[in-house]
Order: sequence, then structure tokens, then C-alpha cells
Amino acid sequence: MSVILGIDLGTTNSVVSILRDGQPVVIGDEQGRRVLPSVVGFDSDGNLLVGETARNQALLAPQRTVKSIKRHMGEATRVKLGEQEFTPQEISAMILRTLKQWAERELNEPVTKAVITVPAFFNENQREATRMAGELAGLEVVRIVNEPTAA
Repeated sequence: MSVILGIDLGTTNSVVSILRDGQPVVIGDEQGRRVLPSVVGFDSDGNLLVGETARNQALLAPQRTVKSIKRHMGEATRVKLGEQEFTPQEISAMILRTLKQWAERELNEPVTKAVITVPAFFNENQREATRMAGELAGLEVVRIVNEPTAA
């Protein structure tokens, strides 16, 4: 049976977990950090930055950094990062892809399915945009769950 990730795609921070022996286990990065800042950017050479490194450059290079993208999910808008433009779904997919990579490193196997939380007030467009972000990240979104239900 394949693993299904539990992902809290947050406005400020995001978290990924799995069930291990019936208990939820939060997965971290190589340094043991179990929370990923929901921040995406590009460095001066055009390399993608996600999480801590993107947050660290936000003050010095706000034109190449975006945070709180979740607030724009479901909107027909594009965000300029440096010379490129991205939809909120594409930015969110970068965050989700990083969490997916954390899980694959921890499990030492590919992961293709996830349940993703959204605020209870998210409308259908916002929920569909979240599902699309998951798909762009290479995940089959098995279910979208309201955050209060997930907690």
C-alpha cells in the first residue's frame, strides 16, 4: 500500500506528515527542521529558493521573493518573481514539491499521493487551485480537508 502524505499548506509555514504504526509523524528536512516557511524566491543567479533560504533573502530581495501566496489561491492573478511570472498554484506547487522531497528522502521511496488541508472558508475555486498545486507538484490529491477537521 502506498503512503499518503498529510500536508498542511499554510500561509506562513507548511508541514508534511505520514502515519507510521498508526501514529502521525512529522517529517523534517536534512537539518531536522520540521516546519517549512511558505516562502519562495529566486537568488541573483536565478536558482529556486524555497523555505528558510527564501525567507532569509526576503528583506534584501523582495522583488525576487513571495510569501503568503495562499491568500491568493483561486485568484486569476500572476506574481512577478524577478523576470518571471507565476500563478499562485505554481508558487504553491514549489512549496508542495519541497515537502514531497522531504518525505521521499525520509521514506527512501517515491510518494505520489497526499491529503492537503485548506481553511474552512476556502471556496470551490480556492480548493480546486490547491488541488491543482498538488498536481503540479507531482501529487495525486486524494482529498482536500478543512483545517479544523484535520486538527
